[in-house]
Amino acid sequence: MPHTGHRASAAPEGVTACALPSGALLAAYQAQGAYTDCFCVAIGRSVGLPEFVSAFYTTWLFRLERVILKWLLKRPSSDEDVRRLVDEESQEFAAWSVEGRAPNQLLMCDMHERTRSWFMAVADDNHPQRTMLYFGSAVVPLATAEDGKPRMGVGFGLLKSFHVGYSRALLALARSRIAKQSP
Repeated sequence: MPHTGHRASAAPEGVTACALPSGALLAAYQAQGAYTDCFCVAIGRSVGLPEFVSAFYTTWLFRLERVILKWLLKRPSSDEDVRRLVDEESQEFAAWSVEGRAPNQLLMCDMHERTRSWFMAVADDNHPQRTMLYFGSAVVPLATAEDGKPRMGVGFGLLKSFHVGYSRALLALARSRIAKQSP
């Protein structure tokens, strides 16, 4: 499947905001009116979903998040837990559980069922030695306003810019980690 997302804005390491690709597991939340985002980056070799997810969850930045989750939520996790998740031996990781899997996608749901994290690795038909790595999120609205529009809450508005920057940084670090590994 070729990369079909619309590139909207660039970030370090070639990470761009883009539209959800066709068949994305995260699309169901977009259709329901939840906040969704999608970021993508190309890498010049074949990369499977397990390698991508493993690299993402073991970056130095996400390891910091894992420490915070251990302290604040009593949800410890290890690199072995990452391995078990990507090898499909476990349906849980830290504060998330698997909501959906496809051969090239993983959709995770947080323990409060308010957010989703989504990963996709897909070969680029136009460049055989290139893989597109996608990372996106969904935030389920707290309620629906009288006008039918989703209400996200004050905290969402305050944290949205941080979330976007953090998502881009995590994807850039995952790409960099994969690039340093031999295929």
